[in-house]
Amino acid sequence: MKRFFSMALASVAAASAAFAAVNASVNERREHLSAIGKAVKEPVKMFKGDAPFDLAAVQAALKTIKEKAVLLPKLFPDDSKEGEDNEGDKTEALAAIWENKADFEGRFKKLGDAATAAETAMTDEASFKAGFKELMGNCSGCHKKYREEEK
Repeated sequence: MKRFFSMALASVAAASAAFAAVNASVNERREHLSAIGKAVKEPVKMFKGDAPFDLAAVQAALKTIKEKAVLLPKLFPDDSKEGEDNEGDKTEALAAIWENKADFEGRFKKLGDAATAAETAMTDEASFKAGFKELMGNCSGCHKKYREEEK
């Protein structure tokens, strides 16, 4: 009987650890994706003409995108198809991520490469306006295919 309870306790501990690891992945990727969202907020306003052009803000956003694009693919391990972040919000990641893993990971590479290229290409307001929409298309293309629609 004592052995049964020890085994049951070990099973519960292992399941809790696995659940915590999944939630850590969900939480960490949500933090990185939110950082990208916050970083592009001001450049989006600039692009729409709702804020004055600020090259330093654009460059900071590109740096954030580039850094996060490298980190994000490994935060979608196979065991994180379902889970929650620290606030209890369920992941918005669709199963299509794991069904098309190479495409999904390739999109982060493409986003990072585009941000890297934009760092040298976007030197003034005209070059920013010429390239920003295409850069952001990398984000929206991935969201349409791999993220649950916002309610």
